[in-house]
Amino acid sequence: MEEIGIVIVGGGIAGLATSIALHRKGIKSVVLERAEKVRSEGAGIGTLSNGWRALDQLGVGDRLRLNSSLIHKARTMLIENGKKREFVSNIVDEARCIKRNDLVEALSDALPKGTIRFGSHIVSIEQDKTTLFPVVHLANGNSIKAKVLIGCDGANSIVSDYLQLNPKKAFACRAVRGFTKYPNGHGFPQEVLRIKQGNVLIGRLPLTDNQVFWFLVHMQDNNHNGKDQESIANLCRKWADDLSEDWKEMVKICNVESLTLTHLRYRAPSEIMLGKFRRGTVTVAGDAMHVMGPFLAQGGSAALEDAVVLARCLARKVGPDQETC
Repeated sequence: MEEIGIVIVGGGIAGLATSIALHRKGIKSVVLERAEKVRSEGAGIGTLSNGWRALDQLGVGDRLRLNSSLIHKARTMLIENGKKREFVSNIVDEARCIKRNDLVEALSDALPKGTIRFGSHIVSIEQDKTTLFPVVHLANGNSIKAKVLIGCDGANSIVSDYLQLNPKKAFACRAVRGFTKYPNGHGFPQEVLRIKQGNVLIGRLPLTDNQVFWFLVHMQDNNHNGKDQESIANLCRKWADDLSEDWKEMVKICNVESLTLTHLRYRAPSEIMLGKFRRGTVTVAGDAMHVMGPFLAQGGSAALEDAVVLARCLARKVGPDQETC
């Protein structure tokens, strides 16, 4: 059986960021990723100042700033019974929207070659009866004993199941995210704009002068599975039918291949504050720990902060390498 000091399950944002944070502390780790290559699905990630501080700590902030414009304002409009209310706040600190694909690529490029083991499908985890360390069993029949196991494997985390965490709760709504390109420029202000009209919440964030990231949430229409990209696009057009022409046009001309339909889930704040997220040398981070809705633009930033803080804490205990790998 192979023995490794620190094993990270999941090669998404939290997993890659945690591995980089450890690497920058002089601590080796291995990332087990189920997919055969770096996962690039997903749309945009609104990233506020706390997220950018973490990205700078990880050494990838400047690279990501090249393809993301500053957001200067947040504007929310509530339209009800023909009446409109508007709330505006200026954003003083750094706020930008990042393509998830750009973020994951920047993180993976910053890792030493061989850190990520693709095609590593975990089927079970058990505790070694002698050492009490976790043992990860893979679908190919191999097993790995880890001194430290960190689950960064998302909302459907096998590591959180091992820790016997409570199931996540589901919002009574689904969200679609996507990108729209405007070859001649979109002309939108550099602001986050959200509009709530009836049961529909829609918002957009400029990425560059020619591209915007947008999201669309229906509070009651929860019966569509989105079998393919075109069916998701048709669903968006249906949800946006009562909106103004510029919003309908944005949805109509979007990049259909960029669309993702998500059933929103969350872990209650009280459970995060009072719950236990460690068993022996096993813990979780990112969505595996605190999956949340997109309403506060903190999901990605929280995962990045998890990585920085977790590496800082581990460095105090294990010190630069050799002992852990």
